[in-house]
Amino acid sequence: MLTASLRGQLVHGSLREHTGVYDDALSSFFRNVDSRKSDGGACGFGGRIQHLKARAVLVDMEEGVVNEILQGPLSEVFDSTQLLTDVSGSGNNWAVGHMSYGSVYREQIVDKLRKAAEHCDCLQCFFLIHSMGGGTGSGLGTRVLSLLEEEFPEVCRIVTSVYPSPEDDVITSPYNSVLAMKELSEHADCVIPVENQSLVDIVNKIKHMSDGGKPGLTIRKDSSIISGQGGLRGAEKPFDAMNNIVANLLLNITSSARFEGSLNMDLNEIAMNLVPFPRLHYLVPSLTPLYTLADVSVPTRRLDQMFSDAFSKDHQLLRANPKHSLYLACALMVRGNVQVSDLRRNIERLRPSLPFVSWNQEGWKTGLCSVPPVGHSHSLLALANNTCVKSTFLDLKERFTKLYRKKVHFKSFDILDHVQLQGRILFLVTYGQT
Repeated sequence: MLTASLRGQLVHGSLREHTGVYDDALSSFFRNVDSRKSDGGACGFGGRIQHLKARAVLVDMEEGVVNEILQGPLSEVFDSTQLLTDVSGSGNNWAVGHMSYGSVYREQIVDKLRKAAEHCDCLQCFFLIHSMGGGTGSGLGTRVLSLLEEEFPEVCRIVTSVYPSPEDDVITSPYNSVLAMKELSEHADCVIPVENQSLVDIVNKIKHMSDGGKPGLTIRKDSSIISGQGGLRGAEKPFDAMNNIVANLLLNITSSARFEGSLNMDLNEIAMNLVPFPRLHYLVPSLTPLYTLADVSVPTRRLDQMFSDAFSKDHQLLRANPKHSLYLACALMVRGNVQVSDLRRNIERLRPSLPFVSWNQEGWKTGLCSVPPVGHSHSLLALANNTCVKSTFLDLKERFTKLYRKKVHFKSFDILDHVQLQGRILFLVTYGQT
């Protein structure tokens, strides 16, 4: 299940990374449907692309964003039978999304998930992308997550959750986020938290550099991050650029499943190697480079700098400082012309400055994919199981408490039992103290 606008960015990015031949790599995200067959059967590998259909289920309780995609250039990529919308929305209310819409649309959601799974030859993982601030993303999104565990208990569930910033215009976003947290901790195998404010900071930094804010740097127009779709040209919407960054995060995570490499990492290995305890599965993402330099021939010094940047708070998609907290484990997922020796050298170089827990000093997982992103010579995605994530949770708790003490907008959530709500608050406090 993907939020509609972000799914459009992900589809666009994945299409740019593949050629016009339908192969194993392209089949990770798409089916090649032969329209001449009455049953809409798929074509085999190695043939010409007929009609690509995304392996996705789009759910939104408002029609606006989905309709925008269906009227855009990627409209034919999405199967109309795999879309689920309503009219009124969830009113920025977790309880409405999770309990009301979750009950009304349960069977339809399960049916669409099963249909999508039936088209897979080897179902490896579910990616669920949702926002935490609104009612549909936080409420119905976490309900879908629990349905995935119920219907497909053996399939890995990786969730990308977009957390609201303190200046979020949805007044009830602290309520929605806190209520959703317990569901994420209980039903996901891994959660990759992304913060809106961090994305805004990154977009502003790139825009400043592209406008000449830092001499000697030129932004490539064909970069997979600074691109025509979701780039920063002219008066484009900042949400497009923010979604584009998250889409590139997902493209890097799945690169080993789509392309060849000397150290390919299976998606199931992420949870297996980075989650020492079931509920401590929040992985802080860091992406580098965030832009492409004009010269694509990168010397060793700049390659080493890429590894250093991956552990800097400026390249994280969550506002926190990892070097002031403990690492439980860390994965480095590299793409491009990088050697295994480069990986080992940089891990040894950085190890003394990275505080790992005493019982897992060797808690590294590495992946090396030989195909770089479009417009880059190489890239690096770091996924860190780091205790710095608790600062985000404690900030949410404080914002929640300010509203809750004054009973601001509390009546909107009267569908919830008071004891149940208190339990979710206690859960978040306990997690933040871990």
